[in-house]
Amino acid sequence: MEENSITSVQNARIKHVVALQQKSSLRREEGLFVVEGQREIEHCIACGYEINELFVLDTFDYTGSLPATRVAPLVYEKMAYRGSTEGMIAVARSKDHSIFNLQSSIFNKINPLIMVLESVEKPGNLGAILRTAEAAGVDAVIVCDPLTDLYNPNLIRASIGGVFCVPTAVCTSQECIAFLKEHGVCILTAQLQDSYEYYDYDMCQATAIVMGTESTGLTSQWREAADAHIRIPMLGRLDSLNVSVSAAILMYEAVRQRKKVRK
Repeated sequence: MEENSITSVQNARIKHVVALQQKSSLRREEGLFVVEGQREIEHCIACGYEINELFVLDTFDYTGSLPATRVAPLVYEKMAYRGSTEGMIAVARSKDHSIFNLQSSIFNKINPLIMVLESVEKPGNLGAILRTAEAAGVDAVIVCDPLTDLYNPNLIRASIGGVFCVPTAVCTSQECIAFLKEHGVCILTAQLQDSYEYYDYDMCQATAIVMGTESTGLTSQWREAADAHIRIPMLGRLDSLNVSVSAAILMYEAVRQRKKVRK
């Protein structure tokens, strides 16, 4: 069922969508966020998210089963956070990302692989890491002391729906360290100081790979909690990689080692 097209950018529902796109405080307060694009919306629904509202461009050939509200091109342009989103925008209800909700999804598996990120501040980097984590079959991503929220529109865009598919928790570093140690997960911190090259360490056991910020790296509490420190060798003049690139290298090293063991 479709309503008549909304043609005014002053419509209260349109203003609400724009505010959700722009304000993390409103997203947290209402437990709602915005998803753009048919592919991302399909991932969102497939992963069990509840869709509160669906808006489609009035020229878009929409044949889905969810009720949709048609909007004029000027209105759609006002709502959309990015340029090309295939003519679909949804308002969805967020999930509870408590670390304790991960127990059933992680620890019913043998030797889970977990990606931990401390204070990553750029939503695009976090989204890219979630996209890679989904592709690599990582069992969970834990975001510690976050400087951006999981439903930031840039994060959702960069993750291509990975944020919906990968079990993800948000907590403090202290809570995460206690959680990992309680469940016997080996903590590998990525750092330059006092470290092994990453391919020299066994990642086939239950493993958490921990990354810090590009500017300051990991805090001392993680370095002290680690079972081992690993590094990616820097063979050129620059001394660091983008955090999402580093995370991808380490995740796929774990995949390589685990596939080799299974052969």
